[in-house]
Amino acid sequence: MTRNSKPSGNLLIALMLAIFVLGASPRTAFALHRVNRRHRILRHFRGILWNPLFRPSHDSLIRQNEEIDRLDLPRIQDDAELEALKASGALVPIEESDALKIEHQLEPSRRFCRPWTRDFVADLSETYYRQFHAQIQVNSAVRTVKVQKKLRRHNRNAAPAEGDTASSHLAGVTLDLQRRGMTKEEIRFVERYLFYLNALGLVEPEEERRHWCFHVMVSDRYSDWRQTQTIFPRLPADEAVSAMSASN
Repeated sequence: MTRNSKPSGNLLIALMLAIFVLGASPRTAFALHRVNRRHRILRHFRGILWNPLFRPSHDSLIRQNEEIDRLDLPRIQDDAELEALKASGALVPIEESDALKIEHQLEPSRRFCRPWTRDFVADLSETYYRQFHAQIQVNSAVRTVKVQKKLRRHNRNAAPAEGDTASSHLAGVTLDLQRRGMTKEEIRFVERYLFYLNALGLVEPEEERRHWCFHVMVSDRYSDWRQTQTIFPRLPADEAVSAMSASN
């Protein structure tokens, strides 16, 4: 370029853009990098903090539905079918006690489950109460397909209402038990309790992160196993206490 030549219009525009980028983008880029780094760190620590014994999985949903199919239980379609199962005694009411309470927002019409599932939660709540002098809370029990479809509209993490991974709540074999508010010791106790029964093939548990609850499907085999405990009385709580003592 000679002394008297002038920069072209395109060159001036390029120079102005370069000045703008050099002057403004480093701070912006650094801010974005810092925000992204913070998000990565938070995700990392959330992964560390959320380390349940029973992570929800596709395979677990498959196993729950296979058990329901083995029992030849219907997925309850609507309120009419729900009421008929109550009337026949196939579904029984969950009753509050000193050891067990029910989430007050759970509709009275859905505070029902299969008899063996009620036995399970009664046993768990009593052993938990003896250990911690606190109640176990039932947050959810039986649901209909209609209710599950409505739930899916508001909660994408909810299980489907149909198919091989449909919610096991639809058969009345499953309860959601409150996990939020428990101490680490209490959570470990329940996990050990469920681990013992899961190893025997009596329950299929998951620990849900979104609602912070223990989702527990109970097999009808629990009834037969429970009867054996009257002869050889060794409840899962005994196993849990022993395991906790050994790990401390």
